[in-house]
Amino acid sequence: MKNKQTSETIPSIRHYFVDEGGDSNLFSKTGKVLVGTEGCSRFFILGLLDVPDPVALNGRFDELRARLMSDAYFKNVPSMQIDERKTALAFHAKDDLPEVRRDVFQILRDTEGLRFFAVVADKLSVLEYVRQRNKRESTYRYHPNELYDYLTGRLFKDRLRQHNRYEIIFSKRVNPAAPIPCVEQLNLHRIS
Repeated sequence: MKNKQTSETIPSIRHYFVDEGGDSNLFSKTGKVLVGTEGCSRFFILGLLDVPDPVALNGRFDELRARLMSDAYFKNVPSMQIDERKTALAFHAKDDLPEVRRDVFQILRDTEGLRFFAVVADKLSVLEYVRQRNKRESTYRYHPNELYDYLTGRLFKDRLRQHNRYEIIFSKRVNPAAPIPCVEQLNLHRIS
């Protein structure tokens, strides 16, 4: 799909939605390496969707959700039950049926001006970095937020200089209670 947006139509406010694929864990709670074992992703992806009109897109998603919720085909699907707090409230690829994912993708595909960017980390390379750093610094301990924060800086490196204002929504963070150095990364990229 060709992006038809030109420099003359770019709004001064950008709306960025950030989500991850996989997880940034390398080790179990006991320190065992998880990368390469069943159930642990080899890659960690951080993606950004640039949405020119989030209100209109949200309206299309609300219409789709209402249509799906009233469809008898989905009546007994667990993720479509409000008390399950899944598809009935918000779309998410890991919870949604293939038919629902197809419909969501179709809306995204047909929405003009959307742009997607991503950074990908090979967790085997990250593991090697951690091992090398442990040799140099015996007190260093890896934390999954470290990778998330690093990739956040990379993802936003060239995206915070062209507009007056940015509204950035992060889907979640490994440990939301932890300090957020990734926001400091964003400020550094905006200033420099």
